[in-house]
Amino acid sequence: MPETHSEPHLQHHFVALEQQQEASTLGMWAFLITEIMFFGGLFTLFTAYVSAYSEAFAEGSRHLDLVLGAVNTVVLIGSSFTMAMAVRSAQLGKRKALLGFLALTTLLGCAFLGIKGIEYAHKFKQRLLPGPAFRVDSPASQHVQLFFSFYFAMTGLHALHMVVGVGLMTWLLFHGWRGRFTPTYFWPVELSGLYWHFVDIVWIFLFPVLYLVARHS
Repeated sequence: MPETHSEPHLQHHFVALEQQQEASTLGMWAFLITEIMFFGGLFTLFTAYVSAYSEAFAEGSRHLDLVLGAVNTVVLIGSSFTMAMAVRSAQLGKRKALLGFLALTTLLGCAFLGIKGIEYAHKFKQRLLPGPAFRVDSPASQHVQLFFSFYFAMTGLHALHMVVGVGLMTWLLFHGWRGRFTPTYFWPVELSGLYWHFVDIVWIFLFPVLYLVARHS
């Protein structure tokens, strides 16, 4: 007969919850390191092109809505706080507080995506989507289009990560409502929090680089 574990959250290929938690944490950090390298490459390319076409990139950046970008920054900073409180609530076994903070984090994530959708809609209306329909009244329109190629690629990939994050929050809400998380089994919330904070940090870099630095380059 195979050995059974008395701990319901312990997977069969681990001998203890501590080992399972350490393996899960290591896996998440390994994943985040690959994400850092991925976004780091994009930031490096963008910096190189800003240096080469500073005037065109500054012109492109001035088409961005600084207010919407700043509001989204505040939204994500707030979501990092609610996520941190959700992790702490899970560690303390406070189920209602956990559900409340997870719900707030989810709502803030959706608010970020909604604001970004409004911003994208403005860019589509202004014909700033790179491609045959792109229109900017500028002698450097080709390089302005290059700026918007970076803008949509970088913010679009970030938004995709946010969608994944909202999905994780929804999953946590479901299992938190079922009472799955306890003071001895809270690391799914903690590891999801690491991912959420990483996505927030990426935006903390995206906002000044795209909306501020490029504008004044």
